[in-house]
Amino acid sequence: MKRFCFVGAIMIASPLIDAKSTTQLIGDGLAAALPAIAYGATLYHDDKDGQMQFYKSYGTTIGATYLLKYSIREKRPDTNKHDSFPSGHTSSAFSAASFIHMRYGLKYAILPYLAAAYTGYTRVHSNRHYTSDVIGGAVVGMLSSWYFVTPYKHLTIKPVVCGENKGLQVQYRW
Repeated sequence: MKRFCFVGAIMIASPLIDAKSTTQLIGDGLAAALPAIAYGATLYHDDKDGQMQFYKSYGTTIGATYLLKYSIREKRPDTNKHDSFPSGHTSSAFSAASFIHMRYGLKYAILPYLAAAYTGYTRVHSNRHYTSDVIGGAVVGMLSSWYFVTPYKHLTIKPVVCGENKGLQVQYRW
């Protein structure tokens, strides 16, 4: 278990080593910290359903992000690499923020959403991504949580679009 934790810590910290500015370093840290906080919330609440939903949501986010990166092949603004769209940092951060929102409520997700938006800003500011990459990453991250995550308790309202039918889904859990 100690080896697993050590390898996990190295994998999370590895992007931090490559940071070129304080702004980029903060964005890299937030991209790793927000999912850890979201998953930590499921542990704090002893929320087994939430843990499974986190795995599905976050796993789908990362899978879709890399599938798009290596299918679309958009060139980064600062290198010749063709893996710019969508921003992985932003999709990770927004997946975590929207997980907290959908599972535990908006009042707990305001700060994570601000941190996710700042993560996106750092990617553009450090010339690692275009604005469209960041918006794409945010959409990918949020869509996976909207699809897989149900509220821990209380009332939720979601937009629903099925063909020509559009409306709201209201759900109450007790």
